[in-house]
Amino acid sequence: MRWLRWWGDDDETPPPADPQADQLTDPEQIRKRIVEAEHFVNQHASRLPAAAVVKARWLTDTLREILDTSANRPLDIHAVLLVRNTVDDFLPTTLRSYLTLEASMRDRPAPVPELLSQLDLLQEAASNILVAVRGQDRDALATQGNFLRTKFTRSDLDLP
Repeated sequence: MRWLRWWGDDDETPPPADPQADQLTDPEQIRKRIVEAEHFVNQHASRLPAAAVVKARWLTDTLREILDTSANRPLDIHAVLLVRNTVDDFLPTTLRSYLTLEASMRDRPAPVPELLSQLDLLQEAASNILVAVRGQDRDALATQGNFLRTKFTRSDLDLP
């Protein structure tokens, strides 16, 4: 009965889920990318200013802390995107841009403050996301407390 097709047909199956899409938001996959970013920083540490190495590692530690909050509750998409884009693009691009300078240019003072400034911007964004994620945890705890108080204490509507 073709005329009933609009109701749905068992022959039609939904398209398969995209496994790559899951990898983009999977905390364990992102955690592996953080480890790779740390290896990149360590591998090039001798060609980077010491302050840049410290800032880059501080950034990867902050990104890992953001991911660690996913053990309590799924991460907000903004947090996932920030972490993933930082380890896949923003951090490596920033470091590679500095590393592609000729050695004589890297020794000049101008590129170092620019590199450190860019790392500071990345750290500020990651820190803001971490504060927001932790704030969501506090809000969830407060909401649960309000629910329990309402559920197990006398209502304001009860007559004396």
